[in-house]
Amino acid sequence: MHYRSRSTSFGNHRSTNYSNYRRPSYGRRREKPKLDANLFVKRAQPTTSVEYVSTASFSTYNICNELKRNIEARGYNNPTPIQEQTIPILLEGRDVIGVANTGTGKTAAFLIPLVNKVFLKRSERVLIVTPTRELAMQIADEFRQFSRGMNLEAALCIGGAGLFMQAKNLSRNPHFVIGTPGRLQDLIRRQKLNLNTFGNVVLDEVDRMVDIGFIKEIESLIAMLSPVRQSLFFSATVSGKTKEILNKFVDQAEVVSVKSQDTAENIDQDVVYVHDRAKKPEMLQGLLRQEGFDKVLVFGQTKWGIERLTRTLVENGFKATSIHSNKSQSQRKKALELFKSEKVQVLLATDVASRGLDIDNVTHVINYDAPESYDEYIHRIGRTGRADKKGIALTFVE
Repeated sequence: MHYRSRSTSFGNHRSTNYSNYRRPSYGRRREKPKLDANLFVKRAQPTTSVEYVSTASFSTYNICNELKRNIEARGYNNPTPIQEQTIPILLEGRDVIGVANTGTGKTAAFLIPLVNKVFLKRSERVLIVTPTRELAMQIADEFRQFSRGMNLEAALCIGGAGLFMQAKNLSRNPHFVIGTPGRLQDLIRRQKLNLNTFGNVVLDEVDRMVDIGFIKEIESLIAMLSPVRQSLFFSATVSGKTKEILNKFVDQAEVVSVKSQDTAENIDQDVVYVHDRAKKPEMLQGLLRQEGFDKVLVFGQTKWGIERLTRTLVENGFKATSIHSNKSQSQRKKALELFKSEKVQVLLATDVASRGLDIDNVTHVINYDAPESYDEYIHRIGRTGRADKKGIALTFVE
């Protein structure tokens, strides 16, 4: 099986009429407007263009030597564009709204100055809020590496994990609290977390939290923080609605944007036309058997559909696993570890996995179910083509 469609191929944007394309009805599910399939077709650009070379070096930043050693141990020498433009501003204590494509180093952009700030003044406390458990865990891992040997503590507060242990960790007054909105609110209601002493807040993937309805929780958390604070907001996209909300939280924030295009230039994007819905699983298996489909992330819309498709792949001999909201936190963590270590070929996921995850060497992203928005498409396919490597994104269109 070859995945290039007859009517559209890489780099060939022939006009096709998609006006008659409709998703089958499922019960009372409301129909949503479909994206034009031509949005999913784009040929990767040659990587011979001039690469950005930073004029700065981490060694020249006004940060403590302990942190510099940890940065060097990570193999970092020169900051990425978002880091170069953001870190000096944050070191001055100013508020920042940072916008950059996924995989450009946003996490280090806010962790480096904040770790330095807390190391120099131990009374400082930092709240980091993310839309998903996986992203929170990833930030916690990054924190441990940047703060190694600096005697700084962090508490991870996410759903799907034991409340007792999280409350116990909070009782030690950690310098950093990293969590998801729902679990943070739960701990506050149980009087295990008091935000009055937090003078620093980071909202990561702000637009995603707005999209999935966390804005009331975010407003509540912000209201509990110290009125004198440093506020940091990072995302790959900032819509007009998100900007309007951010403006309520910060005064005269510095907006740093290094985003040059919606999707990475080194991702080949194409569509796979599905003429018989019943054959979709078979078509996916045909793709996965092709040479080069070594580490594949498959996105679907529903947790039930993803779980059913995972079982089908496993029954047909594929090494596959899944993450979605019905999985426990330990199951989701194990699935990610298996995929990252390439012990399974395929990770199937709902959009819980599409934001902020840093997974090396994903060869393909397959949208088994088309995304509901172009922003969601951007974030999904951003899991491949990272760190200047070429990636391929395929979207099934019925």
